[in-house]
Amino acid sequence: MSRVGGWMVMAVLLGLSLASGAEAASSLVLPRAGQVGIGMQGQYGSMLKSGALGDEFGSGPGLSVRLRYRMRYERGLGLSFENQRLEARDPSSAQTAFSALEDSAKRERLHMVTAGVDFYQFFDTRSKTVKHLNVGLGLAQISSRLSTVEIQYPIAGDGFYLSAGAGVERFFFRSWAYDIGTRYQAVFHDGKVNHDLQASVGVILYMAY
Repeated sequence: MSRVGGWMVMAVLLGLSLASGAEAASSLVLPRAGQVGIGMQGQYGSMLKSGALGDEFGSGPGLSVRLRYRMRYERGLGLSFENQRLEARDPSSAQTAFSALEDSAKRERLHMVTAGVDFYQFFDTRSKTVKHLNVGLGLAQISSRLSTVEIQYPIAGDGFYLSAGAGVERFFFRSWAYDIGTRYQAVFHDGKVNHDLQASVGVILYMAY
């Protein structure tokens, strides 16, 4: 292929790329006040070494489902449901949040299921990259998986949490957006505070009406 032919091919490919990008941008349908978004995220969390839970358990993956209701004045309300799994720091060490174990059993990981309400403040809602800050509160159900495949619940029962976070919705097709965020949760359990840090990525779809 001659040099001129090569440049022509590159020009055609560039033109097609720009055209497809423009078509994707023109197909975006940004959410309006009154619409509900349904999203799912994969996440990774890490509990700081403080509080009875943080002393025993460290980091691990999780999954979250979030509902967001867009309100006027770039505000929103939401519901969050999370299932987080944190690996034991040292399964052979002495534990304090749960009752004593038999010699043959060890605690391998913590499961924390949370359900709560969130308040959002959005920014740049008429662009395809929407930012937000959020605060929330809810309940935390806590259990431990043992090496014997049994489930153990803490002596003090369940707890509750307060959270604060920030995130980005990057719209890529109609009302579909990538959903990326970070979140801090203060988990209150047995009179102590456990500090949980999270990073998450997923997608969210705003339902048309």
